[in-house]
Amino acid sequence: MYTIISGTNRTDSKTLKIAEQYQQFLIAKNIASHLISLVNLEVSNRNDQIRELEKEVLIPSTKFIFVSPEYNGSIPGVLKSLIDNTDIQKVWWGKKALLVGVSTGRAGNLRGMEHLTGILHYVKVVVHPNKLPISIVDKLMDSAGNIIDKLTLSVINEQLNEFISF
Repeated sequence: MYTIISGTNRTDSKTLKIAEQYQQFLIAKNIASHLISLVNLEVSNRNDQIRELEKEVLIPSTKFIFVSPEYNGSIPGVLKSLIDNTDIQKVWWGKKALLVGVSTGRAGNLRGMEHLTGILHYVKVVVHPNKLPISIVDKLMDSAGNIIDKLTLSVINEQLNEFISF
């Protein structure tokens, strides 16, 4: 099972819009997936909400797609807290991940994806080498928050095809 994680708890984020678009790509490829938004998810400690998410979604998942915005040259603390407050062995060990960086700047959260790669390697997740930095994201989207740039859509499709066979 695939799970897409929108790596921010900010409401109305472009990150969630991109995560939703990744889910639509998977649907078009006849692949079912879960989408996790960190909005309104309490991740500062291990709690019943985290345990339920583990049981229903995280533990059964074999592949994760992390869509992470750039926060101060890295990833949001809420995403790190999610990882930290799960049962590391049951949720993460031996699974696979695809990384997507999101930024309104020109680097597409390259540094944050490297930080996240280090964290995921530590919890024994195999990270796909094709990490996609989506830069100037606000200029690539329409007013509804969908990526409309044809080159970006093509690269996303190629990245997902690689990850499916990974």
